[in-house]
Amino acid sequence: MKQFFNYTLTLLLASLLVAPAADAQQFTKRKQYNSVGVTLTAMNYFGDITPKPSIPSLRFGATRPNLGVTFTHRFTPRISGRGGLSYGRITGSDAKAADQNDADAKFRYNRNMNFRNDIAELSAVAIFDLIPNRNNYIKRPDLVPYLFAGLAGYAGNPKGLDNNDNYVALQPLKTEGKDYNRAGIAIPFGAGARYKLNKSFDLGFEIGFRKTFNDYLDDVSDKYVANRSSLTSTAAQYFGWDITGGAGAGLDGTWNENNQSGYQRGKNNEDDWYVQAGFTLNYILAPRVKSPKFR
Repeated sequence: MKQFFNYTLTLLLASLLVAPAADAQQFTKRKQYNSVGVTLTAMNYFGDITPKPSIPSLRFGATRPNLGVTFTHRFTPRISGRGGLSYGRITGSDAKAADQNDADAKFRYNRNMNFRNDIAELSAVAIFDLIPNRNNYIKRPDLVPYLFAGLAGYAGNPKGLDNNDNYVALQPLKTEGKDYNRAGIAIPFGAGARYKLNKSFDLGFEIGFRKTFNDYLDDVSDKYVANRSSLTSTAAQYFGWDITGGAGAGLDGTWNENNQSGYQRGKNNEDDWYVQAGFTLNYILAPRVKSPKFR
């Protein structure tokens, strides 16, 4: 995934640098325009509670919807800037993702963790169209593939399902004995394509990855707390101390309260990612054309 991340950003940067300067000179302000959009996407994540303890690995059954709104300004025939606000959910469950018959997955199956995290995101990205539009918005191409990358801020709140089927916020419980931020910075990047429906509307499909710098989107990263007494009674009810009628899972897959503390809880050792894939309906705000003044 790191190679894919580096390759995509390098390709986008190279595209921006080689875009002819003449394009910007020919694309006067009279041809620039804005658009607003609504997005409906499917959302998933890469992390510790996935079918495989590596990136990329995701469970399609954990996919949840994401809704958003966007505002886009076209600067040149190829380059646009887009701001977006979205809200969606990522989920994970060892009971559904890990195969108890797979030797590699048995640790995670016995771990029996689950989470959900509702994430709000505010993003700003640069879009590079592979097919330029040197005309006004009315004469734009019918189909335009594009690449994008930028910066985003996100905020979430990972929660776990307890034995009473209630979701409880996990960060305050310090299930690994650590404090971590529920909000952070992500790098969104990806690709998509827009199709011209008519003079005013475009329909787009896009897949976008979010590289975070946080391994706790799922509240799982490192080891169980070294001392069980340091956990509150509330925290002990979740994630690893009192699940499926046992006290804890050791690395050998057995249940023994004495082999839990200080043992590995997460096996990913990678920051978590989330991904969105879906559709955007854009409405173009027709620019106002000023009539020449005569004296």
